[in-house]
Amino acid sequence: MTSLAIRTTAVLAALVFALGVQNAHAQAYPAKPVKMIVPYPPGGGTDSVARNIAQRLSDAWHQPVVVENRPGAGTTIGAEAVAKSPADGYTLLFSDTATFLINPYLYSKLSYDPLKDFAPITIATRLAPVLAVANAVPVKNMRELLAYAKSNPGKLTYASPGNGSYPHIAMEALKKQAGLDLIHVPYKGSSPAMADLLAGRVSMYMVTYSVFDKLEQAGKLKVVASATPKRLSVRPDLPTISESGVPGYTVNVWFGMAAPAGTPDAILDKVHADVVRILRSDEFEEKVLKPQALERGGMSRAEFLDELKQESVRWGELVRNSGAKLD
Repeated sequence: MTSLAIRTTAVLAALVFALGVQNAHAQAYPAKPVKMIVPYPPGGGTDSVARNIAQRLSDAWHQPVVVENRPGAGTTIGAEAVAKSPADGYTLLFSDTATFLINPYLYSKLSYDPLKDFAPITIATRLAPVLAVANAVPVKNMRELLAYAKSNPGKLTYASPGNGSYPHIAMEALKKQAGLDLIHVPYKGSSPAMADLLAGRVSMYMVTYSVFDKLEQAGKLKVVASATPKRLSVRPDLPTISESGVPGYTVNVWFGMAAPAGTPDAILDKVHADVVRILRSDEFEEKVLKPQALERGGMSRAEFLDELKQESVRWGELVRNSGAKLD
């Protein structure tokens, strides 16, 4: 046998061995409890969806999938914990757009690189951000709000759950794109922002639709438009901001899953397949997605990575335009 043939045979043997190891990993996985880190406190939207997925994975895998909340520092504490965990599939990250796309531009010394330190699995759900205004604001729809804001520069205010949050960045983008003069009022979380919106002490607030749904029905505020690319399936009568006078304006926010970089592909494929199976079930749609006005995710790992790369550029520009910095 020639030296070339020997080398070729050795390479093929190594590939076969590697594939065998990968398959063995996937077949044995999970052989012990899996930890799913959520970098937010218990009880919020991210935590709720994570727990619903974790419970169904536990049932499918016959192994506990334990949600561990590690809030703090704008999700960076929990994200760093996952990034530094062994790449064996036993520590997963479930978080939102902020962790992957906003934080890299808010923190000059971020302890992780979302495009290098994580292996994307999938977007689980897409949120439905909408803009609500206080009843005290004399408008009925988005076009009237734009006209009123332009006629009264510096009079209207908008709430956010904190500097650098997606509602803050999204509203600064709206100000720039629509040519509005609005005053930012940051709060420590969504609850105090909602309290002031309902009391009329702040003019408007953008966050996911489920936060406003029942309050709108009770006549306590007005939802004027969605920030989504198309109308919401739960509110087809509600126009988008894009079609209401600010062409092209959208806010792309979601909950996604990832693992530490270097996790074997076979394990990532298994997690992906089982999560997507959950997302596509009618039971999950009815019990989890519809009540929170969430859109089903489930894109491939490659598609998720491509979206992260593309959206990173867009969110970077939005954050820079907002002037937000957290260190």
